[in-house]
Amino acid sequence: MNILKISGVLVALGCAGCVQLPQFDPDLACTIPTHTETEALAVMQARSVALTHTPFVAGNKVVLLENGPATYGAMLAAMAAATDRIDMESYEFDGDVAEKFADIMIAKQAQGVQVHLIYDDYGTNAPAGLFDRLRKGGVQVVKYNPLDPLQMKTLDINKRDHRKLLVIDGETAFTGGVNIAQVYENHHASYQHEKAPGSIPWRDTDVEVSGPVVNVFDQLFVQTWAQQKGPPLLPTPPDTAIEGTSVVQALDGSPVDGHPAIYKTLLVAMAAAHSSIHLTTGFFAPPPDMIQALECAARRGVDVRVIVPAVSDSGTTVTAGRSHYEDLLKAGVHVYERHGAVLHAKTAVIDGQWSVVGSSNLDWRSVVFNNEIDAVVMGPDFGGLMEAMFSKDLAASKEITLTAWRHRGVAERLNEVRARMVESLL
Repeated sequence: MNILKISGVLVALGCAGCVQLPQFDPDLACTIPTHTETEALAVMQARSVALTHTPFVAGNKVVLLENGPATYGAMLAAMAAATDRIDMESYEFDGDVAEKFADIMIAKQAQGVQVHLIYDDYGTNAPAGLFDRLRKGGVQVVKYNPLDPLQMKTLDINKRDHRKLLVIDGETAFTGGVNIAQVYENHHASYQHEKAPGSIPWRDTDVEVSGPVVNVFDQLFVQTWAQQKGPPLLPTPPDTAIEGTSVVQALDGSPVDGHPAIYKTLLVAMAAAHSSIHLTTGFFAPPPDMIQALECAARRGVDVRVIVPAVSDSGTTVTAGRSHYEDLLKAGVHVYERHGAVLHAKTAVIDGQWSVVGSSNLDWRSVVFNNEIDAVVMGPDFGGLMEAMFSKDLAASKEITLTAWRHRGVAERLNEVRARMVESLL
């Protein structure tokens, strides 16, 4: 981490007292009574639209991409076929894989395709030469919230662009948890490597979406581009071509107005759930309302299961999440730690029919600070794929039982207390 990024961390820590979770109705966060799953799904959909002012759009095709290499293959193929425009937004853009993406971006720009890239200055550790090469090739590049004092667009360096979004020709969009980063090329999946998260595979999830909702995703890209003072960029024309049968909502998790839309819609879905809440998250340091929603659902008989990392590139976040285990377990929430990989996916499937794949984690930073983006997909067909993927992760995970957890050592407990003190900044 360079000196500017270190100073940024210090500023963030100095602002710990500034962190406030947006107000939310605690009764709504706990339960929304409905009589059937069909009624519950209708409530989830209606309230999500009311909270976000974003419609569910029919006529889309959604492909589930279960890992980084699968995502990269689909992305590169789509970029190679682009004829008009490529819009990419990524928290990380570095490593050899970023060089591959840069090569195809420059090649497409030379063919007359407009190419635009937003990358986060904190999340990306690539050499400046990579972006110089892109700019010389004609690619328009925007750095989100630069840490250089001479380039800063805001003094609040906590506001980071955590999105992962690629839009091709206004017709195809990719979103989820997959960064453009070298970690997905790791191949050593064994327990002895788990103390070195940089050497084992990263487990992640994306979706490839084609159809009318892609226009909404691209509008969100253009919005961020304009906020970051990029050169004038027009939205892509709406594409009304029907590509499939999936109903999709493009959820904006922008920090500019203090409106945590993704967080609120997830709380609503949990409150209305009838049979199951299955969550997978790379970072688990949940705000109080999220804990309440999980516990309340479990107490009313919903099968609540959460898969979190056993190892992470942020050990403090893992420890902060563990500080909540006992209360969750006592309420009947099932908690599992994923082994053999660094879990980075951010997914949810509720009642087998309300599915989310995106960039947002179950932590304070995603709720309060980060620019995030999620895709909500309605229906049992895609929900079945999500449940099958969840089951595979479950098979590679170890369940944390209340009896065993209560026997953890004093040192672990002290570490949890320390981590809990800073969890709102992790």
